[in-house]
Parts: sequence; structure tokens; C-alpha cells
Amino acid sequence: MSSHTAPIDEKHADAYPASEVGTLDSLDMSPSEERAIKRKITIAIIPYCTLLYLLNFLDRVNIGQARLAGLEKDLHLKGNQYYIALTVFFVSYISFEVPLISRFDGSSLIALMGVVNNFGGLVAARFMLGLAEGFYSLSSIVPEPHTVFLGGLFPGINFLLTTWYNRNEQNFVISLLSAAVSLAGAFGGILAFGIRHMDGVGGKGGWAWIFILEGLFTFICAIPAWWLIPDFPEDHRVLKGIDRERWLHRLAKNQGVTSVPLPFSGRQVRKAFGDWRTYVYALLHIGTALPLSSLALFMPTIIKELGYRNAKANLLSVPPYVFGFITTLLVAIASDRLLQRGIFIIGGMLTGIVGYTILLTNVSNGAKYFALFLCVGGCSPCVSTAITLMGNNYGPAYTRAAAMGFFFSVGNCAGLISSNVYPNSTAPRFFRGHGIALAFSFMTIVCVSILMASNWRENMRRDRVYGIVAPDGSDADPRKALTPEQMVNWGLEGLSELEIIELGDRHPGK
Repeated sequence: MSSHTAPIDEKHADAYPASEVGTLDSLDMSPSEERAIKRKITIAIIPYCTLLYLLNFLDRVNIGQARLAGLEKDLHLKGNQYYIALTVFFVSYISFEVPLISRFDGSSLIALMGVVNNFGGLVAARFMLGLAEGFYSLSSIVPEPHTVFLGGLFPGINFLLTTWYNRNEQNFVISLLSAAVSLAGAFGGILAFGIRHMDGVGGKGGWAWIFILEGLFTFICAIPAWWLIPDFPEDHRVLKGIDRERWLHRLAKNQGVTSVPLPFSGRQVRKAFGDWRTYVYALLHIGTALPLSSLALFMPTIIKELGYRNAKANLLSVPPYVFGFITTLLVAIASDRLLQRGIFIIGGMLTGIVGYTILLTNVSNGAKYFALFLCVGGCSPCVSTAITLMGNNYGPAYTRAAAMGFFFSVGNCAGLISSNVYPNSTAPRFFRGHGIALAFSFMTIVCVSILMASNWRENMRRDRVYGIVAPDGSDADPRKALTPEQMVNWGLEGLSELEIIELGDRHPGK
């Protein structure tokens, strides 16, 4: 870090080191150099993290596929016992998704679900699975000076991505991760179709082998996480020497003071929870997550009620998820290029609303199956775009981490709701479940509209008071923002360097 920012934290004074030549211009990269470094980063982070989350999500929702393979019959489940087993996962997951330093892998519990023989064993296994995933934290990838122990694999990796990529790149990389949900749905159907034919092997039902084999595969794939998950750009082996300096310079120009690695302070956390937007973002997340959570848990059941046999229902759950995977990536590319988030969320939720409306009406089964494509294809991109919208608008690091932790915790409450709104008594139209998904879709549109209006108004105010800022964000580059001239330009004279950096997303130059 330059002499202007060194007093902020001497321990991390080299987080933004000066170049060997001693000028900022020497750290600028040509497009080809930029692409080469970005390719190296993406290869190091995205494939393995996406695989982990795909398997993680598959382990959560494969109970829906196991249901069609005889789970309820073999365990003699009655009444609402199946829905209780769904719910307890989210109870423990949300309750224990707290700042803990842990590396407890829940994949072994998935495998053990294949040996339960009654309702009590199933509930205990699901509860412990949620406990394991809630305790799991990416503490090894959140080192000093960003030691934020985010419970849960998905929140931790998303936070990590916001520190490696520019704001206009984040939706695509986050969408690659989120699209794992769609892939998990697709692979889950294919795997369940094949594995269920092991019915009777070793005296176990096909549903048991779904849990055992998928759990063991996750366990094997998770072991290399200790070595393969990267740290943060300022202190990881992915980038070294001048490449690291150049990438940090690029991030600083785009993210400004929000990218500065500060030591922990309660002020940063209080800033997150004192911001009304944090709570609207949380509602936005639960609104985008609930329709997908409902489909993830009950897609095979919904398709079965359209008149298809169990095995065929497993297979027919695949195409809608493949479509969701495609739309997620296409929307991410368009969103990053246009630097627009809210309009894509509104468009996606409107598409989902059309789909759920069709499901609620008395139309042919073919039309209802097509409606599932609209629901998954419309709602899938909204989750990753909402995550990106929030990550783009919070800083510095601990403020963003606190806000994202709350964002994901509230969003995971969607699982609590969706687990209990598709009872068998409402089949085949599932008025309650589809109606609630429809209501949350409308709530999402309201929330994102409020946030868009607030951001537009604040940007207009800053333009009016301070003038138009540089489009690339370089006006808030921490190497420039703390010079006396810049302090005067932004009306920040009298503030300490630490106070200016802690402004984060509230810095006038952002």
C-alpha cells in the first residue's frame, strides 16, 4: 500500500504494493495480459468450487429423487413425516450458519442416510446434515486480513469471488457457481434413474443407494479442498510478483476503497446492519430462492403427478434444469456487459410468474411440463444476479461479509417454507405451493424495484454534488483517494484515512 494508506494497518501495509517502477501506470496491463491472468485465476477457482457446490446442493435435495425410489414406503413414513424430514435440515442449517471455525464435512452423513431404517433415523440424519453444513466454514480461504468465518459453502465462495473479480465480471463467475444448482437438478435426475436400479443390492432399496453412492462421491471430491481452494488475491500462490501487483491495481481501480483489506472493526459490521438496504436485500434473496427451492425439493413429485411413472419422472426432471443452466449463463453475460442487474431480475421473475400461473390453471399436462421450463429458466438467473447486485454495493470487506452472511441466512429460510407447502393432499395442482412461490416472486419484483430506485436516486445525487465520476471506478482507487487533493474534491477533509476507507460503497467516488 502506498504511503497514503500505510497508517491504516501496518501489518498489511503491502496489500497494495507500489510497482517496481514506482508509478501506477507501470501496473496497467494490455488486454492480452489481462486475459491471461484472468484465465489463470478462473481455472484456479471456478471449476473445483463449482463442483463442490454442485455436489453440496445435490446432497441437500436428492431426498426428492429418493422419495420416488421408495423412501416413504420402506421407512413406513406417514402423514407429514416426510415434510418434517425436509424441514429439520433447514432448521439446523440456518441455526448454526454462524461465525465458526470448522471443517466438518457433511458428505459422510449423506452416505449414512442410506442405512437408516425408520423415521427417527432419517430425521436425525437430516438434522445432522444441516448442522454439518451450517458449521462448515471456508476459514482457510478467508485468511487475515479478511478473517470472516462465513458459515456455509455457498456464502463463503460467493464472498471470495467478489474479492477476485471486477464488478462487471462478477455476475458471470457467480452464475457459474449458481448454475451448479441447475446441474445438480439435472444430474440428480439422471443419477437417480440409474442408481435406483440397484434396488435389492445388499438388501437395500434403490433410494438407499442414491444416498450412499452420492454421499461417498462428495466425500472423495471434498478431500482436496484443503489444497485446491485458493486464498485472496493479495496473498495467494495463484498470482505472484508483478502479476499480483497488476491484478491488485486492476481491482483497486474498479472496486476503489471497497477492495482495501482492513482489519476487523465493529464499525464495519454495524454499518451493514444499520443500512436499511441490508434487510431489503435479504427479502430479495428469499424471494428469488423460494421458487427454486420448491422445485428442487418437489420437481420429481410434481412431474409424477402429471401422470408419469416414477423412473420416467426422474428423467423428465432433467430438461428443465438444463434449460435453467443455459438461461443463467446467458443472463449473466448480458448483465455484465450492460452493467444492469435489477432489470434482469424483474424479467426473470416475470417469466417464472407466467410459469407458476400456468401450473395453477386447468391446462394439459404438456402445458404444465412446459411451465416448469419457464419457472426454472426464469427464476434460476435471478438468484445469482441478486447475489451480484448485493456484492457490488457493499464495502469494505467486513461490511460486505456481514451483509452477505445475513443475506444468505435469511434466504435459506426459503427451504423452511418450501419444505412444507407441497403436501400430498394438494396434488396434483399444488395450489398452496405454487401460490406461495407466485407470491414470493411478486415480492421479489417489489424489493428489487425499491433497490433500483434507491441506487438511481443516490447516483443522481452524487453526480449533482460531485460531478460525473470515471466509469472505471478509478476515482476511488485507494492509491488516489487519500491524497489531499482528492479529499478536498470529495468533501472528505477532516476525516482520517481509516474513516475514508471505511466509507466503502458510501465513498462519493464509487
